[in-house]
Amino acid sequence: MHTWTKAAIEKINADAHRSADTHLFKLPIPRLAGVDIYLKDESTHPTGSLKHRLARSLFLYALCNGQIREGTTVVEASSGSTAVSEAYFARMIGVPFIAVVPRSTARSKIRQIEFYGGKTHFVDSAPQMHEASVALAREIGGYFMDQFTYAERATDWRGNNNIAESVYTQMEREPHPIPTHLVMSAGTGGTSATLGRYIRYKGYDTQLTVVDPENSVFYESYVTGDPDLTSDRSSRIEGIGRPRVERSFQPGVIDRMIAVPDAASIATMRWLETLIGRKTGPSSGTNLWGALSLAKEMVARGQTGSIVTLLCDSGDRYLDTYHNPEWVRSCIGDCTPYSESLSADYG
Repeated sequence: MHTWTKAAIEKINADAHRSADTHLFKLPIPRLAGVDIYLKDESTHPTGSLKHRLARSLFLYALCNGQIREGTTVVEASSGSTAVSEAYFARMIGVPFIAVVPRSTARSKIRQIEFYGGKTHFVDSAPQMHEASVALAREIGGYFMDQFTYAERATDWRGNNNIAESVYTQMEREPHPIPTHLVMSAGTGGTSATLGRYIRYKGYDTQLTVVDPENSVFYESYVTGDPDLTSDRSSRIEGIGRPRVERSFQPGVIDRMIAVPDAASIATMRWLETLIGRKTGPSSGTNLWGALSLAKEMVARGQTGSIVTLLCDSGDRYLDTYHNPEWVRSCIGDCTPYSESLSADYG
């Protein structure tokens, strides 16, 4: 192995070894008697989101495949969080990084990309990211990381401290240690693929439900079985939902999908703050809406058990957008009906 590549891999592995696991905590929802909902808090990673895991895996995958070498410029298509995390690892191993992002990406994410030494290349909308990234990488002789293709294969889904193994280990001492449901939203589809494969590999009696926001084709593709669906619209819930069915999306490992209205995601994000005392990102609202929907079904059937979902990132990244009432009214719409429903159903 080349000396530089060996050193780069050692730096990334050392960083992982220094990191503690993310916390798994139970939500206090008395009205859901017998059904416990847990959130795995991925906002505590060094780069502040679930995408830290993905970025680490993508860098190791590319390094071990000989795609990233000393001086290689890494290019990535991202709505923000993956780019932040990849900029962190690019700086760690000393290679240039350029993020291709929509102009609508939260400004706080752009500042974080730049903080880690990355540069940004803007496109008008999410559907344009892929082709712009391919063209840019070709033009400068760089490497297009392509998270939407490689997310599902870069992560070792059998274990090796992936997010699925971590969840089941942390649940071991809970009243219902094997979750009835795992709930996950899809951006690349890589995390849902890891969860679904791990469930099957271990033989767990757990159902994987993937939640999808508006303007995303994943849900319709799953229902119709059409892998070639595309849309000219962008998801309004940053970080999840895609205008085309990405190669990392693996419908065969998914048991159920739920389409979640964007206003419901925002209302649930706000409601979650009243439970835990801190702000989260909008995709966490999407995840929790799905988990609450499943919990409500379980209670109606007289079932007991546990549901685990993810808190993907902190709300500090979205103070100017999803936590700004005027922005929400203008860009998302009226969330009041969903807020009232949450209060009526769960307090």
